[in-house]
Amino acid sequence: MKHKKGCDVRRERNGDASQKGGRDSLDIMEHRGGGLGTSGGSTSFFEPTPGSRSYHGSSGTPGSERDPPEKRLTLFALRLAVLEKAASGLGKLAFAWATVVLLGGFASSLRIRDFWCVTVILVGEGARVFSRSHELEWQQHSTSTSTAGDALRSRSRFFRHIVHAIRDPAVAAAGCGDGRAAQFQRQVVAFVKQRTWHAPEVSLLPYTGWVFVSRKIGRLLNRLQLLSALACVALSLMRLWLNHDFGDESGDKRNMRPALLLFYTLALVEATLYLLEKAYWSWKMSARNLLRQVNDDCGLGEYGHVSLTRFFYDAYSRCISGSIFDGIKMDLVTFAEDLILSDFLDEQLIGVRILQRFAASERSARDTLRKVGTSQRSVERLVEMLNWKRPDERHVRQCAADVVSRLASKRQNVLRVSGIPGAIESVTSLLYTGRAPPVSGTHPQSSSSPVIVTRNNDDDDYLQFNLLGLQILKRLARDHDNCGKIGNARGLLAKIIDFTYAFPELLGNPYASELQVRAVKRALKVVEMLVYATGETGKELRRQVAENVFSVSNLRGILKHGHQHRELQKLATDVLTGLAMDDKGTEAIVATGGLVKLLLEIFVSVSAEELDLELGCEAGHALAMLALESRRGCAAILKRPDVIHRLVEALHDKRGLNAARVLRNLCAYSGSEHGDRLRAAGITKALPTVLNATMTGKDKVLEVSIGLTTEICRFIDGDQFAAELRAAGIEERNYVERLAGLLNQYRSAPEITIPRMRRFVVQQLVWLMTTGSGGYVEMLREVGMQQLLENVADTTSELECYHVFSGSVGIGKHREDFAEIVESAMDMLAAGSGRAAAQE
Repeated sequence: MKHKKGCDVRRERNGDASQKGGRDSLDIMEHRGGGLGTSGGSTSFFEPTPGSRSYHGSSGTPGSERDPPEKRLTLFALRLAVLEKAASGLGKLAFAWATVVLLGGFASSLRIRDFWCVTVILVGEGARVFSRSHELEWQQHSTSTSTAGDALRSRSRFFRHIVHAIRDPAVAAAGCGDGRAAQFQRQVVAFVKQRTWHAPEVSLLPYTGWVFVSRKIGRLLNRLQLLSALACVALSLMRLWLNHDFGDESGDKRNMRPALLLFYTLALVEATLYLLEKAYWSWKMSARNLLRQVNDDCGLGEYGHVSLTRFFYDAYSRCISGSIFDGIKMDLVTFAEDLILSDFLDEQLIGVRILQRFAASERSARDTLRKVGTSQRSVERLVEMLNWKRPDERHVRQCAADVVSRLASKRQNVLRVSGIPGAIESVTSLLYTGRAPPVSGTHPQSSSSPVIVTRNNDDDDYLQFNLLGLQILKRLARDHDNCGKIGNARGLLAKIIDFTYAFPELLGNPYASELQVRAVKRALKVVEMLVYATGETGKELRRQVAENVFSVSNLRGILKHGHQHRELQKLATDVLTGLAMDDKGTEAIVATGGLVKLLLEIFVSVSAEELDLELGCEAGHALAMLALESRRGCAAILKRPDVIHRLVEALHDKRGLNAARVLRNLCAYSGSEHGDRLRAAGITKALPTVLNATMTGKDKVLEVSIGLTTEICRFIDGDQFAAELRAAGIEERNYVERLAGLLNQYRSAPEITIPRMRRFVVQQLVWLMTTGSGGYVEMLREVGMQQLLENVADTTSELECYHVFSGSVGIGKHREDFAEIVESAMDMLAAGSGRAAAQE
């Protein structure tokens, strides 16, 4: 996912801005930007997410106005069915007419020539019509996976070609020039032959060997049908041409001539329709290559030939067995859903292949995922397939995992997938790596890891499923409830954390497998989404991640060795920031040797490149969280001798926002034992920069600048502060008016993106009034501060009582109640005004 400034990191990285309707948005907001001279920020925890906001986005790009390609196949099946039913109907009528009228009424009066013509036509056409049109035959077409199994009833050169292709995949591959298509055909035939006979190879009679093998009999019968039709046409035309040679027409024979004429006409039309059907079939399939055209339009690739053949025969069988319009109601998605619900592995493979291709196509993905997602049975079967572990089920399982992953990419399908009993456990099965459980006291991947540089084919197979499983989990975790399910699934969180481990050889190898790096990246994204979950669920998940003995050390390894993979380092830093929201997470980070040092090194040593600056901002963000109300975190940061100097330098560039936050937290929470060191290290050197930012900054930059100013003022007196104002070129009255203007600007309610603005302003006012110099009380009274403070007292809210926010949930309540601070400021202002009046 591409990074974008000013965006919600949760939405950036999840690829979906929509939220579940009817509930509050609890995502953690993160605003990125430059330093103290910019209006952007880079923290997700210092402001809450607006509540009750729903995002309704399109589930996909608008579909094309063109008709689905498979409609050409169903239309072709309908037209064939019209010719077939017309020919069959006329054939049956001719059969009935011949048996009842001619042979029944004029059998003794017919000339020998007409008798044998009628008999030959009757036997040939009758056998052909009734064998072709039998409903069970076409039902067999629709249920037989291998079209080779229908050789006994094949009726065209094209169909015989399909029979030959399925029967001999090697020859078919040579003909089409595509080895993968041949492999797919070979898989289908192999599935058929597992526990059943392969129809083309069945010997119909015992002790006959290859003579009566079904495929040979099928070819013979197909040719006999064609010869029968040609003979019917020839005999009918001959007798109609010589219609004067029907014999004596006197007496009881006077109706024989019209009866014969009608029979020969019916037989001629019926046979002609059959030949026309054959010609139309051959023209569309062979000359026009209809299947290939539809396959190209559908985007089914090398596997589409077998799938579309199955679909066509299914549609054709419906048109033949029922109404001619039954077949045109079919579509490939419904056809594929029916196949995955089958009990036969070969049919499941064809069905899930179709769904995978359609779900991956930009043109058809939207409608396909919507249709499959609304079918509970289809989703349940796809999730069930994730558990299939037999070697012959590998391809079905992989395709099903891909489809489930794409289903979960749509917000409306997330809960449908996760709501299936055992769905999370099924996804967990994809994370199997083929290695033994970790031995106590060793790293879980120290002996055999899915992210090592050298792998065998089994590792590649496992890694493909691992990537799909992590992708599904990442998309499911966008929903808050699913984060809880993932955390509660037995052993799942530990497996995910295992994948965040990467050997130094992998991170330092510029030619490392992209799949291996991608597995680490996806695992980091999943962990990141879990630690950023909100409410009690997020608190519990952060605790679980922090208690895993490998989680923080894995992140340290990525920061230490991942210089060639900045995105992995950035994700690792994000996870550390989320963990630092919890006391246990802070303890785990500080207790991991060298981790805070690495974060400091990344923050103070970034280059001018955009990606390095982003990584540096993230590192500063993590440091700010570590120092927040944590003496141990502050002590770990202050171990570096020049840290204050480097942080003050960072105030002047795009890292300034986080540098200011780190400095403020160090001043506020490091404790009295570090106060002298902060003063000696030159913390006051930051005052000119933050004072200028107070006068010109906006939003988060302005907020943290005022907060840092208040904390630095604890190390100086009023006279020194006045000198700093003059050095920065700021008049004292202008500074006071600026503070008053901010309280007037946010007089109605605290701003949701900068909830601590009024708190920091009032704290600074309290300090100014306690200095006892500079006449600040009088200036505050003149700018109407009493009325402004009264207004603040009337509009205080719970929003201003917390340090950070996880969605709409506050974390880390301020030690001082804001209402008490405002009340204290009002009392001091009133007391100071009273003394001034008394002196006058």
